[in-house]
Amino acid sequence: MKWASAIAHEKEKRYGSARQYIDNCVEQIQFQLSGENPDLAIAFVSPHFIDEYDHIPELLASKLGAKHMIGCSAGGLIGGGIEVERQQAIAITAAVLPDVTIKTFHITDEQLPDLDDSPAKWESLMGIDAATNPSFMLLPDPFTFHIDTLVQGLDFAFPTAKKLGGLASGANRTGMNALFRDAEVHREGAVGAIFSGNVIVDSVVAQGCRPIGKTFRVTSCKNNFLLELDGQPAVHALKDVLEHLAPEEQELARNSLFLGVVMDEFKEDFKAGDFLIRNILGIEPRTGALVVGEVLRNERTVQFHLRDASTSAEDLRNLLKEYSEQNSEVHNPDAAGALLFSCLGRGRYLYGAPNHDSECFREYLGEIPLGGFFCNGEIGPVGGTTFLHGYTSSFGIFRPANVS
Repeated sequence: MKWASAIAHEKEKRYGSARQYIDNCVEQIQFQLSGENPDLAIAFVSPHFIDEYDHIPELLASKLGAKHMIGCSAGGLIGGGIEVERQQAIAITAAVLPDVTIKTFHITDEQLPDLDDSPAKWESLMGIDAATNPSFMLLPDPFTFHIDTLVQGLDFAFPTAKKLGGLASGANRTGMNALFRDAEVHREGAVGAIFSGNVIVDSVVAQGCRPIGKTFRVTSCKNNFLLELDGQPAVHALKDVLEHLAPEEQELARNSLFLGVVMDEFKEDFKAGDFLIRNILGIEPRTGALVVGEVLRNERTVQFHLRDASTSAEDLRNLLKEYSEQNSEVHNPDAAGALLFSCLGRGRYLYGAPNHDSECFREYLGEIPLGGFFCNGEIGPVGGTTFLHGYTSSFGIFRPANVS
């Protein structure tokens, strides 16, 4: 298994057309792959090339000759060890994947089965049997596709499969994003790739928050309305937590307050990575209920969280360090490539400097080729269940299942 990653961007001031940017990326990739033809190419293209989207698959096929290709438009791109935001750029990641079966797909919202349909309906939709132990890379359009339905259905039909990806970005209305699948270009639905055979995909999902105050038990809720915590109105519990914060944390809570929902109730002690982080959307004036961006259930354990640059950085470092330490003897020497699906709200916007997450990845996992893009929403597992996240960096780390 061999991976390569490259990016061409406007700072170099040498390229104008998509063809020239692709030529530059292909030259880098061919060098990294020692001239081998890749089995898969993954392309992310900035909206500066919107008039050339329809030509991207043909250009890439003629230059790189990959057997399969997927990708999408992107408001920010990751490749070759750097992150390029709000600039004209094309990033391409390519992989030689021996003994790996790759299936690409495009599906529309109308094709999705109901959530109460059988697993067989989902296997038929994706064209693969759960017994093959597949992994999924998902690139949906945020304007035309119900991604929550897809990830819930895939979790139901493929419970042990890893599902990672991100929502296409770079557009602000329907029909302006591009989804690439082999020789096709789509403006709606979702594209992706399914991997099976000699491949394992590990995940690291950094939500970038830290818990504050104590944990609470949900004692009354209705859908996404959180009514009571530990038998008291939820807004009173929140007020008590905020009153015990330092002044700078109280100020941060005005704009960066979240609710974390514990994903494994059997654990005795909870730390940052044990929570699914969800937005607090507001307070319902009549009841004092907190409106949360998640359907809640009674008896779940929750804790309020804050997010800022230092917290996000620390969370990412801790998760990558934990992954590296847990897998250093078994996984890391065999990890061949990785993909990063990061929120548009991270990067320079959050950290004030470029390349933060990519450099952090390199610090803990070494010089593994890393590609990806800045998304309108990130897909990745927390506690064994797949979710659509915000303000998150979701990594997929690829390694062979059988090491010779």
